[in-house]
Amino acid sequence: MSDLVAALQSRLGYTFRQPTLLEMALTHSSYSVERPGSENNQRLEFLGDAVLQILLAEALYQLFPHDREGLLSKRRSLLVNQNFLSGLSRQVGIDAGLKLCKSEEKTGGRERTSVLGDAFEAVVGALYLDSDLDITRRVVLGIYGDLSTHLAASEEADNPKGRLQERVQPVYGNNALRYDVTGLEGEDHARVFEVAVYLNDRLLGRGRGTPRKVAEEAAARIALETLKAEMAG
Repeated sequence: MSDLVAALQSRLGYTFRQPTLLEMALTHSSYSVERPGSENNQRLEFLGDAVLQILLAEALYQLFPHDREGLLSKRRSLLVNQNFLSGLSRQVGIDAGLKLCKSEEKTGGRERTSVLGDAFEAVVGALYLDSDLDITRRVVLGIYGDLSTHLAASEEADNPKGRLQERVQPVYGNNALRYDVTGLEGEDHARVFEVAVYLNDRLLGRGRGTPRKVAEEAAARIALETLKAEMAG
């Protein structure tokens, strides 16, 4: 473990004064259950989540001086979701240093998105406790790199309806796509929508979700895959 921790510190560009904090950040709750008395990373995860929120809020506030609160919040959420954080964990080698119980290891815990995302937050919490906000800002934003580039890629992936419209508009015009509700399930307060998306009268994809917007996005993703497969064939 010491070699893995040393490698992780090298990638972070920071050497912990209290290495036990980093060790704790890498300790999954399952590992501590097998070893009563050992501390896990859940409390550090709680702290690190809050630190990430303020650091990214500050960075986005400065990077996008004309954006309103809603858009800034949406952009921050893209940068702190579990998928994104798990990618950062792999980038710096947190996955290799994780302490997991045997069953968690066998069932793929080291690759699990939620485990890796939580561990990244825990490492940020440990870093904050070991240093201060300025150093944590430097290290964290250094790991993230160019926020604008990340956001451009994430926002594109997050807007399947927009991407589908851009794909068909040059050939079929602005009004060629149609989203129809083809099914409803559940109570009024928890409706599950089934939506079909058509290109003119041709069915491209179906999706389900709550609310309707989520179902439409799911249908648009299927439609994009359909068109991609047709182009490849």
